[in-house]
Amino acid sequence: MAETSTLDLFSPEDERELAEAIAGANAPFEIRGGSTKRALGNPVTAGRGLGTGRMRGISLYDPGALTLVAGAGTPLAEIEAALAAEGQMLPFEPPDWRGLLRTSGEPTIGGVVACNLSGPRRLRAGACRDALIGVRFVDGNGRIVKNGGRVMKNVTGYDLVKLLCGSYGTLGLITEVAFKVLPKPEAAAVLLLHGLTPERAIAAMAATLASPWEVSGAAHVPAGLDGDPVTMIRIEGFGEQVDYRSGRLKDLLAGYGPVEIETRVAGESGGHGTDAGWAWIRDVAALHGTEGDVWRLSVKPSEAAGIATRIGAERLVFDWGGGLIWAEVAPGTDLRARLGDFAGHATLIRAAAGTRRRLGAFHPEPAPLARIAQALRAKFDPRGILNPGRMG
Repeated sequence: MAETSTLDLFSPEDERELAEAIAGANAPFEIRGGSTKRALGNPVTAGRGLGTGRMRGISLYDPGALTLVAGAGTPLAEIEAALAAEGQMLPFEPPDWRGLLRTSGEPTIGGVVACNLSGPRRLRAGACRDALIGVRFVDGNGRIVKNGGRVMKNVTGYDLVKLLCGSYGTLGLITEVAFKVLPKPEAAAVLLLHGLTPERAIAAMAATLASPWEVSGAAHVPAGLDGDPVTMIRIEGFGEQVDYRSGRLKDLLAGYGPVEIETRVAGESGGHGTDAGWAWIRDVAALHGTEGDVWRLSVKPSEAAGIATRIGAERLVFDWGGGLIWAEVAPGTDLRARLGDFAGHATLIRAAAGTRRRLGAFHPEPAPLARIAQALRAKFDPRGILNPGRMG
């Protein structure tokens, strides 16, 4: 849900100014980038804000070495444009959730890293944290910390890169990130199957993911862009390879009904089954402009159809071959209580602040993990001044 704010926002010019502000703080801060993801997680209890808007810009981009370094406040669009000019991309297909969360502003690369956001390509390319090779941040003690590097090589010591990615600003304010990037695929094809039930769709996606044909996207929506169920299988690569692999996948899927193939080659825009269709899945556009609460469930793909039935949601989206379920339910619904025990976890993504406080945005952690998380926060932010309450 979009939230209004009267925060007194301070945007430091550089790390030194940021470190001084945190070291001298006597009250908590809410961390802000582009404010597009502020509604994620639990509401923060803070009267002041720390912004990354002035710590922006691409400081290093070496297309030959496939590495990019940028300030945390750099707009995601600026990074993607620079990469596209060289025929490259961020591997993990970062989503734009402004429509889902009903927020405005400009997504920043620091916000993507802080929330570890990844799109449909994650099932093949990995998550945001898998592409992240270096990070700089200021912790709750006001210390400037650097971990990882600017090249793709092993780094000794603790892997704070992975720790900071997905910490929602509770361990430190990220100031700079370094990524490994990849060439954009020359061509892409999507195989479309229409009218499948969730059970059949998940079986079809599982068959393709178990094949040797290197699927980079597998999604199903009970109500697609035309209102009917559609299952989408994506492959990417060199043109002739994509043609061959899509043909083999069509043969594999013959038992699930007619298969439609849409293709895109470099320099062309695809139909709704290629570029636009995958952006629709990536940004969870099926749940834009609706009024219910939105939950994100990570489950065993083999159990996804049964769990979806238990959810009883009017609107659903299956991604990652069924391992990721997006579900819209009535406002205030305790979906975890409705589901009971299941192998996975449920995160409340969109809901009123009061609902997020009552239910908790994040799935409760097992006691051993909760103790580790508490110890980490005590180490990196002993005074509890960075995004207090965001992760519980």
